[in-house]
Amino acid sequence: MREVIRKPATAGSFYEKDKEKLKKQIEECYTHPLGPGEIPEKSLKKEGKILGIVSPHAGYLYSGPVAAWGFREVVEEEIPEIVVILGPNHYGIGAEVSLMEKGSWETPLAKVEIDEEIAEKIGKICPYVRFDKRAHLREHSLEVQLPFLQYSFGEEFKIIPICMQRQDEEISRELGEGLAEVLKEKNSLIIASTDLTHYERKEIAEEKDKKVIKAILSLRPEEVIETVLHYNISMCGPGPVMTMLVATSLLGAKRAKLLKHATSGDITGDYEAVVGYASISIER
Repeated sequence: MREVIRKPATAGSFYEKDKEKLKKQIEECYTHPLGPGEIPEKSLKKEGKILGIVSPHAGYLYSGPVAAWGFREVVEEEIPEIVVILGPNHYGIGAEVSLMEKGSWETPLAKVEIDEEIAEKIGKICPYVRFDKRAHLREHSLEVQLPFLQYSFGEEFKIIPICMQRQDEEISRELGEGLAEVLKEKNSLIIASTDLTHYERKEIAEEKDKKVIKAILSLRPEEVIETVLHYNISMCGPGPVMTMLVATSLLGAKRAKLLKHATSGDITGDYEAVVGYASISIER
């Protein structure tokens, strides 16, 4: 049987498509003035305190330095064996909750295998989840997380890619509980991929972002969706964040830490219509 490979959809647009140029781009994200300032050294221990991170998913030019903060925490703390990547469905293709359950994902740096055993368990325990690769073919929110991990870990980890078109509290809670059940004996990391406020003036975006960041730091999923709805915040991934918070809470999360918040305007100098980005870690 021919191997199923999910080819990169945004190499050459969201990030460099040449391997060496991509490595340099990731290094520049780490050392950028908005980034953590240095390239992290890979941890020597397998399991650490980081259970999950919130990570942005715009092009590396815009959100890469903010994303680098979360990946630095992970790289210096642990070497996860399974990385669950939860992202919103920007294109409306595929099932309400789509899990690509077989094969591998490719970027210019390497291929990473899907953990088929864990994927099958998630499919059995979560009735909303559908095995469906269509939603993943063009979706960037999951793809852009991989090169940061591959830069430090190579092919030492496997992934569970889940794309959420439906993002209400009910489905997020059920999926989070299912993930916690199948990951409870595993050394795992859960990435919630989301950008925050979209295309508002910098001062408005920052005020709205502060409210939803506060909700995330509370570790209460219901507060996230209540805040998003009450203040009309155009955050694109509340479902992935709520799912991650539910799962990590059940896996022993004790605190959340804001690592970095910035906007696209801090990169481009255009403050009239910015997008907000945050990097947040969830720890034992």
